[in-house]
Amino acid sequence: MRDIEPLTRRDFLTLLGAGVTGGILAGCSAPARGFAARQTKPNIVLILADDLGYGDLACYGNPKNRTPHLDRLAREGLRFTDFHSNGPMCSPTRAALLTGQYQQRFGKIFEGPLSAREHAHTGLPLDVVTLPETLKAAGYVTGMFGKWHLGYELPYLPTRHGFDEFRGLLTGDGDHHSHISRSGDEDWWHDEQIEMEAGYSVDLLTRHSIDFLTRHQDRPFFLYLAHLAIHFPWQGPDEDGHRVQGQSYWNLSKLGPHEEGQVGPVIRQMVEALDASVGRVMAALKQLGLDDNTFVFFASDNGGYLNYADRFAGEISSNGPLRGQKGDVFEGGHRVPAIARWPGRIEPGTVTSETTMTMDLLPTYADLTGTPTPQAVDGTTLTPLLFEGKPLPKRDLFWRKDNDWAIRRGPWKLVGSAEKTELFNLTTDLAETQNVSAQHPQLVEELSMCFQAWQQDVDRTSP
Repeated sequence: MRDIEPLTRRDFLTLLGAGVTGGILAGCSAPARGFAARQTKPNIVLILADDLGYGDLACYGNPKNRTPHLDRLAREGLRFTDFHSNGPMCSPTRAALLTGQYQQRFGKIFEGPLSAREHAHTGLPLDVVTLPETLKAAGYVTGMFGKWHLGYELPYLPTRHGFDEFRGLLTGDGDHHSHISRSGDEDWWHDEQIEMEAGYSVDLLTRHSIDFLTRHQDRPFFLYLAHLAIHFPWQGPDEDGHRVQGQSYWNLSKLGPHEEGQVGPVIRQMVEALDASVGRVMAALKQLGLDDNTFVFFASDNGGYLNYADRFAGEISSNGPLRGQKGDVFEGGHRVPAIARWPGRIEPGTVTSETTMTMDLLPTYADLTGTPTPQAVDGTTLTPLLFEGKPLPKRDLFWRKDNDWAIRRGPWKLVGSAEKTELFNLTTDLAETQNVSAQHPQLVEELSMCFQAWQQDVDRTSP
């Protein structure tokens, strides 16, 4: 656990701006392998899907959804079979992604979705150093297009956390066509102002992303394309808007206009629209001559819904062979599809079973760009794995949501709740159906103690 207090956000960014290197900068760790020193700084494209399950893509075994562009991305890059979101819901993973830290360090409100009702006047802490701020200090122009879900008013907007440009929604589940929030408010932003646009969310965000690439093709850029798809309200590209301004959707009407038995085909349209967006972005990179020097990473923010409020069972998403769904600390809640691609750097057509998490992306990008990472970062750089196929250092990984928690060590996963504790060997029991706690009491005790130590550490640093 961490014993050294991290630098303040102001001190860290001041030192970066002064050109202080990781070897000199107190309280920071230099890039583990000095990768960026041997390469021109790469462009970075990070595409995050919303509620896309482990089994929703053809390259992960889905027999129905047509995802040729993501399948091609996998063929041309590295596909992860053991990549995890930091949380089993939206806001937690996004907080971890942007900070490289366990989201629990920012308080228990970041263990679940940041609500526009209960948390309307707060957001991601302003004193934390974010991924776009880190890359801006390395000379990158930064743009975010999509779902924020980490604050609903100034000063908690993306532009105050390091993004030069922002278009998209602040809440977690706006209407894909009318762009009206669950509270009945307009929720489509341009930087720090509402600027409504007509169009399907996937198409609008893709268009703005490609415009960003085109305008900034002559300097290093970081594009964060955070799609709302396939999150509810479940709506296909050719439908009309469901929500209207001034009405409340804080009930099951938030799910959209479709009744049970009608959602399956709509979800397929949403998955395939997401796939088409990836194809358009990749085509733009090639057309602009940026393909060879752009590192693309695709993942989901959590597992998919298998049902909602005991409705729509079997219609929504697929988590493949995994137990559980979005909101659970079982594998179905947080093991997600993930693909990395960089021609000439990442071996095409490869697959890795290394256990990795969303919080690893910040230190990875810092490593690639030769930028120091804050001492407080909990993630680890993936560059040895990505470019040399080397295994990552051994480490324990943790999840917690309310009273549910889990710790992962190698093949072993201990899952706890208020009622019971279960131990699973994921190598032989990926579906988490065989509780082997009785056969390994010493391991259960050891993992339980490690979780308690982690919990004390993250709660100590939270507000």
